[in-house]
Amino acid sequence: MSEPTVPAGDKEPGQQLFAIFAFGSCGSFSGETGATVKCNDDLKEMTAISVQFGYPFRLFRIPFEMPVCEGNATKRTLYLMGDFSAPSEFFVTLGVFSFLYSMAALVIYLRFHSLYTENKRLPFADFCVSVSFTFFWLVAAAAWGKGLSDVKGATRPSSLIAAMSVCHLKQAVCNAGATPAMGLANISVLFGFINFILWAGNCWFVFKETSWHAQAINKENSAEQGAIDKQ
Repeated sequence: MSEPTVPAGDKEPGQQLFAIFAFGSCGSFSGETGATVKCNDDLKEMTAISVQFGYPFRLFRIPFEMPVCEGNATKRTLYLMGDFSAPSEFFVTLGVFSFLYSMAALVIYLRFHSLYTENKRLPFADFCVSVSFTFFWLVAAAAWGKGLSDVKGATRPSSLIAAMSVCHLKQAVCNAGATPAMGLANISVLFGFINFILWAGNCWFVFKETSWHAQAINKENSAEQGAIDKQ
């Protein structure tokens, strides 16, 4: 029994692997930012503020305690600024569906290849879905790249200090604390663009399975045969 001919783009595990890398690196990200506050009143010790954040980056829901240098109160609850859940959740969701579809398509190519070649609607549908995933990966990677840039701006220690009123009234000395390590998040954006390239390349291999490509080949062969007959 001969081995079924599978479109070259779907033989490679790249689509599945890089989809996992993309949604895994984004969905598992967590970071920490912080600052230190030392009230001018020598009676109060320096306060270290540490704020944990991560996917899905609804920063406006993440609280932190700001020390109060005057009065009887000792602390005041503030929140980080911004909601960047839309681009990050779209990116992760696309990665999950991309992985599931590419796995399902691979199973169909390998186990039900005769059905795939006999039913001309399946290659056409596969081509349309592949083009859609290509477009969505470009949009998702670009949107998450912009969203990540905004996350960096909202979580840097200087932004934390700027949000605390105690640091602007000359009541305390504020300094930067922990700086978020954004390497994993940066890699997730890179994986997003790699997925776009993989799906764009795969569109050509899927297109070769459609009736459109077969018709183009037949026209070329007919034209060549007609030129030979005239000679």
